[in-house]
Amino acid sequence: MTLTGHGNLAYIHHISIYTDIKKQDLSGIANAVSLPHNTKAKSINLEQIRQKVSAVPGVKDVAIRHLPNGNIIIRTSMHHAVALWTDDTNFFPLSADGTIVNTPTAVRNITDVVFRGPVPNDISEITRAAQGIVGHINYMEWIENRRWNIHTTTGTVIMLPEVNPTSAIGSLINLNTNYKILSKELKTIDLRDDTRILVKQ
Repeated sequence: MTLTGHGNLAYIHHISIYTDIKKQDLSGIANAVSLPHNTKAKSINLEQIRQKVSAVPGVKDVAIRHLPNGNIIIRTSMHHAVALWTDDTNFFPLSADGTIVNTPTAVRNITDVVFRGPVPNDISEITRAAQGIVGHINYMEWIENRRWNIHTTTGTVIMLPEVNPTSAIGSLINLNTNYKILSKELKTIDLRDDTRILVKQ
């Protein structure tokens, strides 16, 4: 995206914006760096521009260059949404490091894993594992800052272990393939002990 101005080299002519995601909506960044007509180059504070761009939802990193010809180049890397976070009303796109990266919607995409409440700094592995049963997941919840519970669409609470929860999800997927356990009306499925599975009706 390029914002165009006019004048000699004492003025800002163009602001070019680049990002690492194809077909990314850059209007939020463009609005953040919009400058008045005939803005003088010497009046530009690149750090202020960087802070404004960094505050745009979805922006992860920003690099800015002011060229001698009066042009400004802004390069951004964006957070990539891997899941959704819900406040029980709306669904917010969520990056792998738990950052909300875009505006919310009132409708959930059924192929997205949904989280509720606090989340840790890295949800990439648990999200990938949960994709195998995403159709059964209502939401996932981070318990006491140490382990996960899965709340299913049928009301079952699945308690995952602190250590290697992705392996426990793999075992759950196998159980469901063989016994359709996620379709049964159960209160809890406790996977915290890797030597046995406790089921409460």
